[in-house]
Amino acid sequence: MNKALHSHAAKSAAIDWRKKMSNNVAYGLLVYTALQIFVTMHELQDQSASILPVFVLVVLVAAIIPLFRHFERRWEHLSDDQAHDMAFAAAFKRDQIRVWALAALLPFLITGVFKALAAFF
Repeated sequence: MNKALHSHAAKSAAIDWRKKMSNNVAYGLLVYTALQIFVTMHELQDQSASILPVFVLVVLVAAIIPLFRHFERRWEHLSDDQAHDMAFAAAFKRDQIRVWALAALLPFLITGVFKALAAFF
């Protein structure tokens, strides 16, 4: 029994919610940027032969950084004890899902908006 308790304590001490969220945000931004390049930029390239699509990409990536940073900032202020507390697992999972949903879905939503605007005008 003592061995199992020690194993659980070692696992929870190894988890640092601050670092895990920072990693999720960093990788989420990479995925978001890659999807912007391959999805949105492909659509914009078809619409324009100018440098405008590159400028739009820079704006779209720069605009999302504060939103992703918001998730990271929420976890940065945890104390060392809180950073290893398993009671934060559910809140972490909720924020992790939001980060990855934004990273994976937002480029497609933006592309849909560009397509709708192009069809309207």
